[in-house]
Amino acid sequence: MNTWLILLFNSIVLFILTFVITKYMKKKPLARATPFDFISYAVIAVIITLISLDIVDNIYFGLVTLAVWAVFPIILDYASMKSKWIYNLINGKERVLIKNGKIMEDNLSKVRITGQEFLQEMRSKKAFNLADVEFAVMETTGDINVSLKADKKPVTSYDLGKKVAPKTEPQTVILDGNILNEGLTNAGLNRGWLTTQLEIKGVSIENVFLGQVDSSGDLYVDIFDDMIQVPKTQVKEMLYASIQKSQADFMSFSLDCDNEETKTMYSQSAQKLEEVIKKLEPYLLR
Repeated sequence: MNTWLILLFNSIVLFILTFVITKYMKKKPLARATPFDFISYAVIAVIITLISLDIVDNIYFGLVTLAVWAVFPIILDYASMKSKWIYNLINGKERVLIKNGKIMEDNLSKVRITGQEFLQEMRSKKAFNLADVEFAVMETTGDINVSLKADKKPVTSYDLGKKVAPKTEPQTVILDGNILNEGLTNAGLNRGWLTTQLEIKGVSIENVFLGQVDSSGDLYVDIFDDMIQVPKTQVKEMLYASIQKSQADFMSFSLDCDNEETKTMYSQSAQKLEEVIKKLEPYLLR
């Protein structure tokens, strides 16, 4: 058999074999891979290249070597899931670098990171002032995770005691001027609704590069002409303002009315609307 046919056959077989191997290996981004993961990937790549180019004299020896480097990491991954000791043996242990606001110099030495490198890593985590840091740990991948002190953390709606509406994944409904039916279906909408929204914004479907619907049902569009500003619809804000005005009117009527029965009716209506406003606020003001 000609050499080029052998190379072609080996390459096709190894391409399929590589695809199968990667399907079973651990799904981890390269940025989070451990040194052992990098070595495994590199050795597998080299073995596949040598076999594909027919540099290995005996293809069966190459396949056995490939099987060892492909199967053993998979076995170790499953073993790591069952045993914390095996996991620590393969991936190492995380190291606490700052504890209760105190830098752990001994642990810095164990992970072989200098003070300057440590400061650079902290700045990359937006922790420019170490006095604001309560806790920092280096993961087995080399990443450093930082927890700020309680009084230095950003304020959340939970801290303020305010309720916010849950968010779901935005659905893309227009791409390159084409309507995506899957996005509309996932959002529980149809083409009629989309057409109406585009008419309100004053744009045509052909001029829209991207259209997305967020969890509250608002449509965001980006058109091809960057010089044109698409007006933002404020339906929810207007609805919220209308309810507030109605509540204020009821309260004003109750104060101006002389009839006690009518006064009570207006006052109760104002209170009910105030309760409605509190419930709708997280959904209408986002």
